[in-house]
Amino acid sequence: MINPNLFCLIGAFFFTACQSSQKMLKRNIEKELSGVSGTFAVAFKDLSTQHEVLIREHEVFHAASTMKTPVMIEVYKQVQEGKFSLNDSIEIKNDFTSIADSSHFSLSPEDDSERELYTLTRKKKTIYALMYDMIIVSSNLATNIMIELVGAKQVMKTMTSLGAKDIQVLRGVEDNAAFRKGMNNTTTAYDLMLIYSALARGEAVSREASEAMIDILLDQKFNDIIPARLPDDVSVAHKTGSIKGIHHDAGIVILPNGRRYVLVLLSKEFTDEQAAVRTMAAISEMIYRHVKIRREK
Repeated sequence: MINPNLFCLIGAFFFTACQSSQKMLKRNIEKELSGVSGTFAVAFKDLSTQHEVLIREHEVFHAASTMKTPVMIEVYKQVQEGKFSLNDSIEIKNDFTSIADSSHFSLSPEDDSERELYTLTRKKKTIYALMYDMIIVSSNLATNIMIELVGAKQVMKTMTSLGAKDIQVLRGVEDNAAFRKGMNNTTTAYDLMLIYSALARGEAVSREASEAMIDILLDQKFNDIIPARLPDDVSVAHKTGSIKGIHHDAGIVILPNGRRYVLVLLSKEFTDEQAAVRTMAAISEMIYRHVKIRREK
C-alpha cells in the first residue's frame, strides 16, 4: 500500500514548483518592462490551472477602445432579454449628445479607424454589422451608435455583475465636453481579465453568446501586440485600444489543443510608442512560451 504521505509530498513539490515558475515569469516580465519608459499593467490567468501573474493590476488607465468589449457584451445581454434582435436594422447617424452638458457633437472620419460608415448616414445597417465593425476595426461611429442603443449605465451594471467593479464606461467616443471635465472611460487590467475570463468560461450572458462574441474578437484586424509574435496556429480573441500616450491589448489566447488563457497588457505615459508595443509583444511571447512549456511537462 502506498503511503498517503507520499502523495502529500508529491503535491507539495509540484505546488512549490508552480509557485517558483510563476515568480520567475513575473520577474522576467518586470525585467522586460524595466527596459522601456512608461507605466504598464499586466494581468495573466491560465484558465486550466487558475495560475495568475499580476503587475499593477489595479492601476487605473484610460480605457481607450478596450471599453468596446463591455459594450458588445451588453448588446448580447439585451438581445437575450428580448429588447431587440441582432438582425434588426438601425439608422446610421453622426449626431450625439454630450454627457457633460447635453450639447451636440459629431465624429470626424479623419479621427476614426473606419471611415466608410460615414458615407452611409441616414441609411441602415443591422445591429450585428455595426457591433462587428465596433470590434474588429474599432469603428468609433459604430461604437457611439451602440452605446446610445444599450446605454452606458446598463453597460456598467452588467460589468459589475461580472465582478468588474472598477471599469467605468461613461460615454461614447470624442465627447470632448466630457473629456474636458475628466469624464472618461477607464479600466484596470484586473477588471479586463475578469471580463475575458467570463467570456472564455462561457459565462458572459450565456455560453452561446460568449462563443459568438469570441468568434467576433477572433476577427480583430489590429494585431500588433498579443498575437504579433505568436505562432500561426495560436488564435487570439482580443480587443485593442490606443489613443495618444496609451496603447492596450486584452483578450483570450487559444492554443491548438483548445486550452485557453487570458492576457491583458495596458500601457500609458511612454515616450516611445513603438518601443512600448514591441515590449508588450515580447511579454506576450514570453507568457505563451511559459504556458507551452508547462503544458508539455
